[in-house]
Amino acid sequence: MLTSLRARLAVWLLLPLSLFVALCGWLNWRNAAALADYVQDRDLLASAKVLAERLIWEGDAIQATVPPSALSLFRSEARDRVFLSVTDADGRLLAGSPNFPLPAQLQLQGVDQAQWYDTEFDGLPLRAVITRRDMYEVGGGHPVSLIVSKTTGSRDHMLRALFWPAMEFLLLALALAIVLATLALTWELRPVLRLREQLAQRDPLRLDFKVDTRGLHSELRPVADTLNRFVAQLRAHSEAQRRFIADAAHQLRTPLALQASQIEFARYTREHRKNWDTRREDMDTLWREMQASNRRLIAVTNKLLLLAQAEHADVRTRLAPLDLGQAALRCVEQLAALADRRGIDLGLDLPASGAAVQVMAEPALLDALISNLLDNALRYTQEGGRVTVGVQALAEGGAELTVEDNGPGIAPEALPRVFERFFRAAGDTEGSGLGLAIVREISDAFGASVELQPATPQGLRAVVRWPA
Repeated sequence: MLTSLRARLAVWLLLPLSLFVALCGWLNWRNAAALADYVQDRDLLASAKVLAERLIWEGDAIQATVPPSALSLFRSEARDRVFLSVTDADGRLLAGSPNFPLPAQLQLQGVDQAQWYDTEFDGLPLRAVITRRDMYEVGGGHPVSLIVSKTTGSRDHMLRALFWPAMEFLLLALALAIVLATLALTWELRPVLRLREQLAQRDPLRLDFKVDTRGLHSELRPVADTLNRFVAQLRAHSEAQRRFIADAAHQLRTPLALQASQIEFARYTREHRKNWDTRREDMDTLWREMQASNRRLIAVTNKLLLLAQAEHADVRTRLAPLDLGQAALRCVEQLAALADRRGIDLGLDLPASGAAVQVMAEPALLDALISNLLDNALRYTQEGGRVTVGVQALAEGGAELTVEDNGPGIAPEALPRVFERFFRAAGDTEGSGLGLAIVREISDAFGASVELQPATPQGLRAVVRWPA
């Protein structure tokens, strides 16, 4: 199997051309053979007619003489042998070779009353023509058969003379086409080889290279542009991962460093037990701080894992029809205790008809989407505030989930960045800055859209829409 593009293109170009040359050669051979046969047959008939004109009566018998003009037509460089046979109606030989073979079935045709046939005589293949002439006398007519034959040397010589010049031209054209096709393919495939060299010479650890499209054919430029776009996407993805790792390390470094210092302080206190009674209160405070730091570390780690799960490529293959209202009810029940501790009025608004609002989602990620929106609203809403979760089917098809609060809202200049990872609009509230980033990634995985809108008269309204 050919794997070289140059070889495959050469086969596609030269194989049909070679078949065409072979077909032309066969047709040329047929035409040359037909012409050589025609010329040979005309020569044989002309000689037979000349011989027929030399038949005369001498007394009561017919005499035949062979004039030099009858044989001059057969002179050729091939030195063909010529055989003549003149017989009367009774088969008596009047002139020429005796016992010359006749055609298997005598059928004289045409105005010349002649018949051509192939035969063999004296061990030689011959082409012969037989014709008749009636010789008249007082007693009536006497038919005379005349046969003229010769070997095929001159005919074969003429066939070669007619066939080979045209065939040599065709073979020369084929050879020239092969040479030109090879040179053209080598020349025109140089941009492909340069493209291969550009890709082979790049550093696999660097994504800042760009394929040079100058000098490429118009068919190759879309390939190069696609490669450049693909590399740009890889570079953007790699840069996003780098930023994510840097941000995650920064977020994890603070609680880990705090825990390290707290553990060191605990060890120091244990080694100096003589001051234990005076340090007991400090130790209680230390354990509480270590517990809070550990909770923050666990929360950040869980959110990072959830974000990685939302970004996984096979999420779309696990989507199934789910009841959005039931998922919202579960999340409201789970966070009702947090809302109660802060004195926040947490409500759920479902369709009045009680009909299920189905969306394409994955169960765990759908719960995570609603929980993060609800946790974000509860975290930033002041004590005594209000948070309402709404679920409805849209008239044009699809579904909508809303989480609305009457908290302080977000400054307009911060709205474009709220879905960025580790971005926090307010620094006085505990959080990881990953909640809304997780919401966006899950929405994208579900094929839904998410946006934040100012609420009336104050607060914030998060809207997630599933298309029809």
